[in-house]
Amino acid sequence: MPMRMSSLFVRTLKEDPADAEVASHKLLHRAGYIRRSAPGIYTWLPLGLGVLRRIEAIIREEMEAAGSQEVHFPALLPADPYKETGRWTDYGDDMFRLVDRKDNDYILAPTHEEAFTLLVKDLYNSYKDLPLNIFQIQTKYRDEARPRAGILRGREFVMKDAYSFDIDDAGLAKSYEAMRKAYIRIFDRLGLEYVTVRATAGAMGGSETEEFLHPNEVGEDTFVRSPGGYTANVEAVTTPVPAPVDYSDVPAAHVEATPDTPTIDTLVEAANALHPREDRPWTAADTLKNVVVAVTHPGGERELVVIGLPGDREVDLSRAAGSGALGAGEIEVEPATEADLAANPLLVKGYIGPGLSLDEPVLGLESATGIKYLLDPRVGEGSRWITGANSSGQHVFDLVAGRDFTADGAVEAAELRAGDPAPDGSGPLELARGVEIGQIFQLGRRYAEALGLKVLDENGKQTVVTMGSYGIGVTRVMACIAEVNHDDRGLVWPQHLAPADVHVVATGKGPEILEKAEELTSALESAGLRVLIDDRPKVSPGMKFGDAELLGVPTVLVVGRGLADGKVELRDRRTGESTELPVDEAVTRVVTFVDEKYAELGAHR
Repeated sequence: MPMRMSSLFVRTLKEDPADAEVASHKLLHRAGYIRRSAPGIYTWLPLGLGVLRRIEAIIREEMEAAGSQEVHFPALLPADPYKETGRWTDYGDDMFRLVDRKDNDYILAPTHEEAFTLLVKDLYNSYKDLPLNIFQIQTKYRDEARPRAGILRGREFVMKDAYSFDIDDAGLAKSYEAMRKAYIRIFDRLGLEYVTVRATAGAMGGSETEEFLHPNEVGEDTFVRSPGGYTANVEAVTTPVPAPVDYSDVPAAHVEATPDTPTIDTLVEAANALHPREDRPWTAADTLKNVVVAVTHPGGERELVVIGLPGDREVDLSRAAGSGALGAGEIEVEPATEADLAANPLLVKGYIGPGLSLDEPVLGLESATGIKYLLDPRVGEGSRWITGANSSGQHVFDLVAGRDFTADGAVEAAELRAGDPAPDGSGPLELARGVEIGQIFQLGRRYAEALGLKVLDENGKQTVVTMGSYGIGVTRVMACIAEVNHDDRGLVWPQHLAPADVHVVATGKGPEILEKAEELTSALESAGLRVLIDDRPKVSPGMKFGDAELLGVPTVLVVGRGLADGKVELRDRRTGESTELPVDEAVTRVVTFVDEKYAELGAHR
């Protein structure tokens, strides 16, 4: 049966929703694909589900072709397995927690590693059962602090997650590569541009991990790429450590008066005016900036950390959080507050330095204040700096790393810039924005060890299974497709993902027009096409055409005034081109046209 605009559960709107910032949010709402139920939570309407199901079908086909089998877990899960793996606390406030009437803890699952692990533990006990790969397409829940951009970043979303189970690391590597190739096929078939980048594991854990990012300015992820092929999420970029510098001719560190210099700019100005160098002017790159940040750990514990980095760089809080140096799990990193500094009087705002006494120059901040001090890798051994003397209006000059101060560790927290060298030497980095649409992990044995997933190996010994995890944000993928397939009039779906193959628009007053539109609709359906027909009576042609453009079915067949001359009109929504067809050839020509559009995308009906 065709979908009929006269009875279809849809209402198009002329105005954008008040909170919409991006095109996909605006158009999916206005076209009646989704409706907002609460911040970050959306109701799916028939047209929206039609597109979503077509995306899911492609994912299912490729997962099954790669040897994965589909299962389905509940979204409501007991908390105990998450407590055993540590993710009850690692996920922090992002996890929805609830208590049943018997005071048992439950969660709305953000991911299902624990559930998959326990299912396999329940059913398998021998290496002969492995390798195994199983997947589901399921609703997930994460209590995003700032849900935004419609279904690009919601609190409820659909995700495809798959898990591989192998007897050893060699098996895991093989499973990981099979999933990587399956993801490439999926995104290629969806027609969505993507970049594969190195990434950090975060709360998931594991070793090797890669993200599939869709390059788009609406994305919240920043990634880098080089002419030589290096790609990475900014959180995963490592800074090349400079070679040690000979500091034998650098004078002893000395404190100088630098009144009213709480910022890098004022410090550089004062240094050049009061204490000039002989060889060249001081620059911000000669200063060692020390930034105090507050780290909130998954259990809620709040910790201050001081990060030292060259003064011409800013701290990138997301890089700091993803570095692993500030703590494990889903940590939050934010600038320290005035109250934090007031509670630690040894931290003199604007004049913080890595050591508190030149009489004992290696005395670190942590020793004196209990606050950890971490350095950017650019601050290499032998490098010479101007930095705070921990006293208002005073700075230390000629302070040498390794000679005069040390740190408690290193941290990748400095902002990246276009032109920075790639870690692998493949050229200068370019920065771009992207949306994470998929990520694959070599999880290893973290979850299997925590939950006791073991099998007997060839020698009859208990062996911990090694796992991989592979996720795709299905609803986010749909939003990305909408982001790049629209114009100023509405959505323009790729032919193979549209909610219908053909949108038949009946325009005109005579009953013969609707009769012919119904006849053509029936014939198109008999030919195997899915049809949406605008059969609404007493609706103007302008409104019908406006809705057709907004809804975005790429192939439109107009039955109108030309019928009197035996003609109908075929419109290509993607190019705006229109062609008059003899009515008796319309069905054959439309079927051919649709099949050609599928073929151009490497797809088929």
